[in-house]
Amino acid sequence: MANFIELKEATTNPDYGCPPAERDIETHISMGVVNLDKPSGPTSHQVDSWVREMLHVEKVGHGGTLDPKVTGVLPLGIDRATRVMQLLLEAPKEYVCLMRVHREVDEERIREVLGEFQGKIFQIPPLKSAVKRDLRVRTIYRVDILEVDGQDVLFRIACEAGTYVRKYCHDVGEALGAGAHMAELRRTAVGPFTEEGLVTLHDLKDAYQFWVEDGDETFLRECILPMEFAVGHLPRVVILDSAVDAICHGADLARGGIAGLDDNISRGDTVAIMTLKGELVGVGEASMSALDIAAADGGLVIETRKVFMEPGTYPRMWR
Repeated sequence: MANFIELKEATTNPDYGCPPAERDIETHISMGVVNLDKPSGPTSHQVDSWVREMLHVEKVGHGGTLDPKVTGVLPLGIDRATRVMQLLLEAPKEYVCLMRVHREVDEERIREVLGEFQGKIFQIPPLKSAVKRDLRVRTIYRVDILEVDGQDVLFRIACEAGTYVRKYCHDVGEALGAGAHMAELRRTAVGPFTEEGLVTLHDLKDAYQFWVEDGDETFLRECILPMEFAVGHLPRVVILDSAVDAICHGADLARGGIAGLDDNISRGDTVAIMTLKGELVGVGEASMSALDIAAADGGLVIETRKVFMEPGTYPRMWR
């Protein structure tokens, strides 16, 4: 858990911007994300289309595609929040997988092999994949065996983005000398999105109708979260009001514009650039660690990569 380093006492002008939780409902929707529980059957793009029609919005995009039969966490971004979904493509993922071994193998041997398939592993993407089939290295952070029942092995796997669990099961089967395949898969986490607070398509539809028909936006606010939730896995840099509009115009962030930052930032890390009100301005790449930034006298310390806030949200205070 990161600790926050306050670099200077700062206040924010209430006349500009808006805390994410206080946005009016129309803005909340257009800058919102949904932690959707994808059902088995439809493609991720089909789910996007259904939600777009359901909420009567222009755009819906997902973070991290799931195959049609795979269920679980499918983060969705609405309208202005669709671009934020790109930040989840490199976020760690977690799955619960049912692997079927093709013949009886001693349980101790299964546990031994799965223990070996942690840390850095080599993978070649499967034939049915959208990427070039080159040998790649992926990190398996953790594998927890939940149950072994005959030839069925239920396990939870936390892995680097871009890991193919179907191929992982195949490779484990090869190492066992028995063969294996992925029988079922459910995604349980994508970055900050977990099974806690999952929303079904029916939940979302009902919440929208409660708002349209009864004027009750309570449930819709529970189903749709501010887009800032989607960067919860990134370390934060909080900036002064005076620096916001410059960042909105693509400027890099100078040490003097920072009010505080998380202490777990390393050089090269992607960081979320936030206002004092908790709004997402953009993301950038740290030129130095948090401690080095705190000790710096001045200079540019964050290279701005993407901007999500509209210019003019805060007044221009730069030349």
